[in-house]
Amino acid sequence: MKSILCLILSCSLFSPVKEDKPLYKDASRPVEERVEDLLGRMTQEEKILQLNQYTLGQNTNENNIGEVTAKIPAGIGSLIYFQEDPEMRNEMQKRAMEETRLGIPILFGFDVIHGYRTVYPIPLAQACSWNTDLVQQACSMAAVEANCSGVDWTFSPMIDVARDGRWGRISEGYGEDPYTNAAFCVASVKGYQGDGLRKDNRIAACLKHYVGYGASEAGRDYVYTEISRQTLWDTYLPPYEAGVKAGVATVMSSFNDISGTPATCNSYTLDEVLKKRWNFDGFVVSDWAAVDQLISQGAAANRKEAARISINAGLDMDMVSHCYDQYLDTLINKGDVSEERLNDAVRRVLTLKFRLGLFEHPYTEVVPAEQYLLQPQSKEVAERLAEECIVLLKNEGNLLPLQDKKTLAVMGPLIDAPEELLGNWSAHGRTEEVFPIQDAIRQEFEGKANLAFHTGCPFEGNDRSGFASALETARKADVVILFMGEKRNWSGENCSRSAIELPAIQESFIQEMKKAGKPMVLVLASGRPLGLHRVEPLCDAIIEMWQPGIPGGRPVAGVLSGRVNPSGKLCVTFPRTTGQIPVYYNQRQSSRPTLGLYQDIPSAPLYEFGHGLSYTTYQYGELKLSKQTVKKEETLVAEIAVTNVGNRTGAETVHWFISDPYCRITRPKRELKHFEKLEIPAGETRIFRFEINPMRDLSFVDGEGNRFLETGEYGVIVNGQKACLTIE
Repeated sequence: MKSILCLILSCSLFSPVKEDKPLYKDASRPVEERVEDLLGRMTQEEKILQLNQYTLGQNTNENNIGEVTAKIPAGIGSLIYFQEDPEMRNEMQKRAMEETRLGIPILFGFDVIHGYRTVYPIPLAQACSWNTDLVQQACSMAAVEANCSGVDWTFSPMIDVARDGRWGRISEGYGEDPYTNAAFCVASVKGYQGDGLRKDNRIAACLKHYVGYGASEAGRDYVYTEISRQTLWDTYLPPYEAGVKAGVATVMSSFNDISGTPATCNSYTLDEVLKKRWNFDGFVVSDWAAVDQLISQGAAANRKEAARISINAGLDMDMVSHCYDQYLDTLINKGDVSEERLNDAVRRVLTLKFRLGLFEHPYTEVVPAEQYLLQPQSKEVAERLAEECIVLLKNEGNLLPLQDKKTLAVMGPLIDAPEELLGNWSAHGRTEEVFPIQDAIRQEFEGKANLAFHTGCPFEGNDRSGFASALETARKADVVILFMGEKRNWSGENCSRSAIELPAIQESFIQEMKKAGKPMVLVLASGRPLGLHRVEPLCDAIIEMWQPGIPGGRPVAGVLSGRVNPSGKLCVTFPRTTGQIPVYYNQRQSSRPTLGLYQDIPSAPLYEFGHGLSYTTYQYGELKLSKQTVKKEETLVAEIAVTNVGNRTGAETVHWFISDPYCRITRPKRELKHFEKLEIPAGETRIFRFEINPMRDLSFVDGEGNRFLETGEYGVIVNGQKACLTIE
């Protein structure tokens, strides 16, 4: 009996006891508890790996999945995923889940800027729709395609206020106005993330580029920016604050040096403002290799120092620089980076992974691509959005729509160049899925007009060999339609241009076609506002179609025929010439308003912010305020009736501006505070309303980010009308 008891005791002492499931793996526990439990189990090396991002899948295929994934540490925090299907992602994720001590899943990111496989219009165009609901739908559908392909996280939206068309990245944002960028930022974040990141086919959004990147001097990418604290708070920070309030998961720091301190290591913007004042609980990732680039910016002597000043400033994840993975261990051991700061950064990364549900569902289900890519509803939203983005800039004599013209000459380098309509940052979009302009025109005008097509001229260069035959074609037509503009790679990152006019060969071609003596329509596809001062007088009508994505030529063909009534309005000013830059609607007042103007050209822009024509006519009623005098804590309502006095249904956008003529910190002449777009049937009236909260809508901000509201007179401005109110 004694020997049996000893045997039992011996077995109980030396046999392994089955450990309960770790708290961090218990999905029923709060995320905060799970994060702290996991953080407490991690080694310093494991923590550091979580703060690094590498790439996976570029220039690879399914035949070398094992070879590619084997080169990457299984405990890496994040990977930029370039493949279009989830197989390689799952293979890599399997290593993270099964070959590491703690099984922490990898976060897979990708640039889903304006669509994934279904490519939507570029963001600059999207803002011209003034339809935030439609943009939210597009982002939601892009999230489905991306998530089903293995992506958890997109580096979008870009909300850099940009006022220089020479800067290539103006195409990626929502134009020149802070409020506009904020409104479309919120719509995008809601579209990508939905009501909760754990729900199916949602992906984490990322606000970029934080902050002031759009102020790059002379439109040159990556360069120094001189931004006062007051301008930072008034112009560049508001869209980011709106995104943080909307619950965005991550933020990306920008490349630019902000008045002497690069954004990558700027503790004021990253820590004091973003994390402390705004209580942002997500994490901050650098832009591509930006930590290493602090050396060329003159902020760090070497990569080790670059890592130290970045993480201490509040930058949590290093995108592909390999500065954190190489030097953080040494920096922490020497006390140059605190364990507290390390834990804070890791905590933020882990929190997002738990919120996304990656610990419970680390793998992406592999299903046939035709079940989630290029779905009919996605293409329908893309086409509708492209239609609403189109801006009718000019229409002399109501030349458009072309409903009674027998012969149309359709010309220009864009008519059979569908790849150029995708725009930059087009993710996995494919040229063969873009509807070519030539095919769209044929389809639209079949049986309605005779069509003659002629490329006429190249995008750039000096080849005039097609001019003569094109002119003969133009002379035989009733109307000449010229499709001119930019190639897709003329805008986007590292695509700065010294001039925003059309290339000389295109301007020459337009001038040559004018000799035909026929009415001429100029259709532009571009990723920036263009300088049109030399060609605008030659054209009877001008349409900006932007870069529409896969809908290609169908939306603009509908505008030309009249099937689509254009409703787009500019979110960015079109200067007459590059020499006017910077020119934007909300400039501050001049000391001599009638002097200091250009002597060789008009000082007013060619097409102002908010400009856009329609095929119907809107009549604005009287602008009315519910109160003329209010206290600071009261609210009031502004209303205006808009009647469609034309003969067809249209959609009108009303922009509500405020003005404060006198303030202790001078203010812009006008500031956009609200916009609303409504469809108005012919002969009917709609009431547009703006509920004004004085502290929210009339206040201003100082250089410390403090909002203040002065007593006195303010103006509410709509369509040239101004109503005055007084704050007591």
